[in-house]
Amino acid sequence: MRSERERLSGSDEIDLVEVVQGVWRQKLWIALVALPVFLAGLAYVMLVSPVYEAKLYVQLPSQNDIAQLNYGRGEGGGLAPFSAKDVYAVYLRALQSEAVRNKFFRTAFLPTLREETRLGSHDALYAQFNSMLKITQVSKDLPDRYVVTANAEDPQLAATWVANYAKMAEEKAKHELLSGIRSDISIVADNLDQEITALRASAGNKRADHIARLKEALRVARSIGLDKPPIISETLSSEVSAGMTGVLAYMRGTKALEAEIANLESRPSDDPFIPHLREKQERLNFLRNFKIDPSLVAMYQQDGAVAQPDKPVKPKKGIILVLTTLLGGGLGFLVALGRHLWGRQRNDD
Repeated sequence: MRSERERLSGSDEIDLVEVVQGVWRQKLWIALVALPVFLAGLAYVMLVSPVYEAKLYVQLPSQNDIAQLNYGRGEGGGLAPFSAKDVYAVYLRALQSEAVRNKFFRTAFLPTLREETRLGSHDALYAQFNSMLKITQVSKDLPDRYVVTANAEDPQLAATWVANYAKMAEEKAKHELLSGIRSDISIVADNLDQEITALRASAGNKRADHIARLKEALRVARSIGLDKPPIISETLSSEVSAGMTGVLAYMRGTKALEAEIANLESRPSDDPFIPHLREKQERLNFLRNFKIDPSLVAMYQQDGAVAQPDKPVKPKKGIILVLTTLLGGGLGFLVALGRHLWGRQRNDD
C-alpha cells in the first residue's frame, strides 16, 4: 500500500485512472441509482395525459366586411364612416377583455370539469384556465395580427375553444359597436327632427307676416278704390311690377289681394314651400327605419382554418427521457465516486 506522501506525489493521470477504475468497480451502484430515476421519468411520460395546442389567427377585416356599418354614413349624412381599423380596435378590446374571459371561463371551461373539481377554489381554477387560454400579438412587425391559443388534453376541445372564444369576443364587440351606432343615429335623427319642426314653425310665422302685409296693402287699395292694377306705360311696367310686392303691393288691387290672402289663410300646410324640406324628411325617415343585420358584419378576418391538432405539445417525451437518463447517470456516478473515495480513505487509514 502506498504511503500518504506517495499518493500525494503521484501524477494526475494516474490518480484519474485510479478514480475511473474505482468508479467502474462501483458500476452496480450507478445502475441501482440511475435505473429508478429513468423508470420514474418513463412512468411520467407514459402516465401523464398529453396536452394538445390549437391556434387561431385573427387580423383586420376587409372593407366589404364592414360595408353594412357604413350604409348611409359619410358626407352630408352627419355621421363619419368607419374604417376597418376602427372596427378591429373594438374587437381587440373585447378579445382581451376580462369580461369575455370570465364569461368563457364560466360557460365553457367549468362545464368540462368534474363536479368535485368545480367545488374547489375558483381562483385556482381561473388561474389554471388563464394558463390554458392565451391571447398574444404575433409579432411587433405585424401589430394588427393576434393569435388565440388553447391547450387541452382533448384536441377537439382545444380547437373548439379557440373558435368559440373568437366568436364570443366578436359578439361582445358587435353589441358594443351597434349600440353606439344606434345611439349616434338616434341623436342625429332627433336633431334633424327638431330642425324640421323649426323650419315648419318659421314657415308658418313667415306666412302670417306675409298675410299681415297683404292685409295692410288691401286696406290701402280699398281706401283709394283700386280694384284692379292700373294700366302702366311700357317704360314703367318693369319698375312698378317689381315694387308690387313691397310698399306698392296695394297697386295689385283689392281683388288680387283678397284672393291671395284667402289662399294663404286656407293653405293646409307650408311644407311644399319650405326649401329642402323633402330631402330632410327622407333623411329622417331613413334614420328612423335604419337597421343593421349583425350577421352581415365581420369584426375580424380569420387567417387560415383551425385544424384539430394531432400531435401533443406536452409532455416532450424524448427530452424528458434523455434528461432523466442523464440525471440518473449523474447521481449514480456521484454515489459511485463517493463510495470509491470512502473506500480508499479507509484503506489509507
